[in-house]
Amino acid sequence: MSKPLTDHEKRKQISVRGIAGLGDVSEIKKSFNRHLHFTLVKDRNVATPRDYYFALAHTVRDHLVGRWIRTQQYYYEKDPKRIHYLSLEFYMGRTLQNTMINLGLQNACDEAIYQLGLDLEELEDIEEDAGLGNGGLGRLAACFLDSMASLGLAAYGYGIRYEFGIFNQKITNGWQVEEADDWLRYGNPWEKARPEYMLPVHFYGRVAHTHEGPKWVDTQVVLAMPYDTPVPGYKNNTVNTMRLWSAKAPNDFNLQEFNVGDYIQAVLDRNLAENISRVLYPNDNFFEGKELRLKQEYFVVAATLQDIIRRFKSSKFGCRDPMRTSFETFHEKVAIQLNDTHPALAIPELMRILLDIERLDWEKAWEITTKTCAYTNHTVLPEALERWPVYMFEKLLPRHLQIIYEINQRHLDRVAVLYPGDSDRLRRMSLIEEGDPKRINMAHLCVVGSHAVNGVARIHSDIVKTTVFKDFCDIEPEKFQNKTNGITPRRWLLLCNPGLADIIAEKIGEDFLTDLFQLKKLLDFVNDEMFIRDVAKVKQENKLKFAACLESEYKVKINPESIFDIHVKRIHEYKRQLLNCLHVITLYNSKNYTQKCVHTGLCQAAPGYHMAKMIIKLFTSVGEVVNHDPVVGDRLKVIFLENYRVSLAEKVIPAADLSQQISTAGTEASGTGNMKFMLNGALTIGTMDGANVEMAEEAGEENLFIFGMRVEDVEAMDKKGYNAREYYERLPELKQAMDQISTGFFSPKEPELFKDVVNMLMNHDRFKVFADYEAYISCQEKVNELYRNPKEWTKKVIRNIAASGKFSSDRTIAEYAREIWGVEPSDVKIPPPNEPRE
Repeated sequence: MSKPLTDHEKRKQISVRGIAGLGDVSEIKKSFNRHLHFTLVKDRNVATPRDYYFALAHTVRDHLVGRWIRTQQYYYEKDPKRIHYLSLEFYMGRTLQNTMINLGLQNACDEAIYQLGLDLEELEDIEEDAGLGNGGLGRLAACFLDSMASLGLAAYGYGIRYEFGIFNQKITNGWQVEEADDWLRYGNPWEKARPEYMLPVHFYGRVAHTHEGPKWVDTQVVLAMPYDTPVPGYKNNTVNTMRLWSAKAPNDFNLQEFNVGDYIQAVLDRNLAENISRVLYPNDNFFEGKELRLKQEYFVVAATLQDIIRRFKSSKFGCRDPMRTSFETFHEKVAIQLNDTHPALAIPELMRILLDIERLDWEKAWEITTKTCAYTNHTVLPEALERWPVYMFEKLLPRHLQIIYEINQRHLDRVAVLYPGDSDRLRRMSLIEEGDPKRINMAHLCVVGSHAVNGVARIHSDIVKTTVFKDFCDIEPEKFQNKTNGITPRRWLLLCNPGLADIIAEKIGEDFLTDLFQLKKLLDFVNDEMFIRDVAKVKQENKLKFAACLESEYKVKINPESIFDIHVKRIHEYKRQLLNCLHVITLYNSKNYTQKCVHTGLCQAAPGYHMAKMIIKLFTSVGEVVNHDPVVGDRLKVIFLENYRVSLAEKVIPAADLSQQISTAGTEASGTGNMKFMLNGALTIGTMDGANVEMAEEAGEENLFIFGMRVEDVEAMDKKGYNAREYYERLPELKQAMDQISTGFFSPKEPELFKDVVNMLMNHDRFKVFADYEAYISCQEKVNELYRNPKEWTKKVIRNIAASGKFSSDRTIAEYAREIWGVEPSDVKIPPPNEPRE
């Protein structure tokens, strides 16, 4: 196996990482040594690799801070409309390399570190991932922050600083085991605590009716401490802020206990308050109605709205005194985007502030609230929709419950005027679902309380309008929009695949990094022999590098000549990892693997999701059998890589040949992994679901491997009834695979181990795995056939890369800005700190 180039050797050849000027290199070395000595108080003789990482992080941070301060000054002086992106998840990954790239410092840092006798890639690998998200929704928020800064928008990300992020996944005897993700253990050099902006958040209590109106009294207070992380735009000197709140108990918390002598217990009980920001809930596309989660949702919203209003009132930089007193222009200066229903309480909380504190009348407060808030829907799966029990609100947020009841009453009065006598419609559209217990439908609250509602891919937005929110769309069709998701090309091309970025830049220049549509120009080179060879060579180098990583990290040897067939998603029945599993078993049984193939599955299961955990065990069990069969050798490997996260995705995605996007049509809202693979030169095997539809439209359906039922076929089957046994009886390969699973071929010590999986697939599979099995197997055969012709394969790869311009989060954010927030992206480059301001 030829040895891959070292990262340093490769980076020295790469132009798109910025020029390493001598002055920059010497300045970085000086700064690095200064931080090692004075910030970390370490002598080079005793410094550890982690000390070197922190010294470099502080060095790079120095370059950020001046730009950060200057950006915030610029916003206070220009007073633009500010965008506030509220999300319970921000899946940021690592910060160091992304910051160096966006500041144009990567090559200078690489050279400086090299001259100091260190290896930049080794230092980058020391950084912990900031895993404050579960998957797509949290990673989307991170891409959006990058694009908002790169487009010069005055934007803020607001969320929670979870002490423990998404769990670390260990695979033990084929089973998932969760470990706490103590990502802050060694400190976080990228954040700055801002105790001067600490704010109180209230819970519990009761509503008192005073002569001035209702008052929320006798509450328990928790303090919200903000931690700010800089978010640099790409080479435009804009540095925005992500502000994450951490819960702190006030000093008098529970100290009434002191009076009965239990001072120690009172201090220990401070933990109860601080638990609010302790841990990220690890559920993806599943609602778990726990009181702590509701507390988290209100905590982030209450702190954020106080912060937004403080900033709105003091419009001049550095001034903490209220300047603005009228809220007339609030929606002209403030936009709030709700990332799913998790921050839905922003709507009743803003109403409470405007009514109870600012003393506005209902009509005015409601007009301001609806013009300010907008809502992004991320799923149509019923089990994912948030429906909080009313009794929980009565106890935790009594004033908000009153406000929600009033919003609902006025909303239903309006519907009743439009549809007299239609009580069924009133029931369907109510914010309150009758039953035991009564529940609040948070999606309905978001739709009623927002001026814009969007889905995240065209097919999803259509489904939202025709099914989930059809009644609402009938009344206010203009409220509903589509904003197809996107990914940042800085992290998902330049950072993770510099070799590919460089050969693209050689052909079409570097502007594609801020205008991804320019990739269309690559179509001119589809038949260029040199370019075809270069693209294939970069892919092969990425595969070699990933194979080397697998060998060192996971002790797994794979053949880099194999087709790398990769399925990376959170485990969920609708994403149909089981369909992939059945294909692997079918391939194994056929003994027809002249085509060398590596199947890699990487994914976490929510800790409480039994079926997802069984799917992991099945996948690993199949791998055990296949990988130890001497007849198979290295021609077929099945690998489950544990602990998938952003930093691992950055290694896997550039090495992929085939990307699996095989959800049942109509279930995946968009997907963004599909876009990352496309941009990095993998071909897609997928259903017509989520953004796959638009990918096929952009690249031409003939350049993807599309198979299976369309949405209308699924709907027709739902009407007719899906009979799994019919497929089982008719398709001998499927029957053989299922019989092997159910009789213990893959679990000889526990033949009954997978009975729940078999029972689900045979008797109550909502996602119709068998219905698409035959089409999927034959589509995989087409994949193998094309892979035998490397030149034709690479031409398809080039066509896909050329067609991926639409899927930049810059395009998505420009659409949000113009069509929802009413602001225009700006290409103004703020002067850097070393240049005088105008």
